[in-house]
Amino acid sequence: MKRLIRPDNFGSGVTVFFTGKDPGADLSEIAGIVGIGEDHIFLPVQKHTDIVVVPDAGLVPMIADAVVTNRKGLLIGIQVADCVPLLLYDPVRSVIGAVHAGWRGTAAGIVKNTIRRFVSRFKSNPREIVVAIGPSIRQCCYEVDPDVAYSVEKATGRCDDIQGDDRRCGYVRKKGAKYHVDLPLANRYQALSEGIVAKNIWTSQDCTFCNPEKYCSFRYSKGTTCRQGGFIGMI
Repeated sequence: MKRLIRPDNFGSGVTVFFTGKDPGADLSEIAGIVGIGEDHIFLPVQKHTDIVVVPDAGLVPMIADAVVTNRKGLLIGIQVADCVPLLLYDPVRSVIGAVHAGWRGTAAGIVKNTIRRFVSRFKSNPREIVVAIGPSIRQCCYEVDPDVAYSVEKATGRCDDIQGDDRRCGYVRKKGAKYHVDLPLANRYQALSEGIVAKNIWTSQDCTFCNPEKYCSFRYSKGTTCRQGGFIGMI
């Protein structure tokens, strides 16, 4: 049975879902599920950057880790296997976005850059944007070196510095010489810092490492794995 995770905070007017191992990121299957041709799906060439692209007339592959568009009939998405997938929608301006946020992207503020592109290119009001954070590796299983934790914390802010209407803390925890980082929570905080409203953010509680029968996990498989994805379109 194909596993689709559909956030419940997006309303009508948009097709939005995350996948598990099946159908993964198989574009032929994704196209069949949505009822479009593969030539109406756009995924960036992901390199753990802070680059946000807005595909215009053509769909030439571009290096980026986030996509924003107001094009109707186009499904955009990203691929992950432990990293955080985020989907965004402005129902007022009819703009969608998809973000791939590993620790490097999180440290580079990729979700902040994406929200800023909504504002600068399409005049979005951040308070109108809804966000879904899909399945990813969670803090329970994401052990990192101090430099990784520091880089994420530097981009996100210490607990006392976090702005917005959600001040829960604990996205970085020290355990011995290592640190455990909650990347979904760090990206949530970054979204809040850009003006997203807490009630507009949906977060999956699934950990990809804890559920290898459902999800692709780079860490669980020790480097060789499949990919799942997050997809959104005004179809």
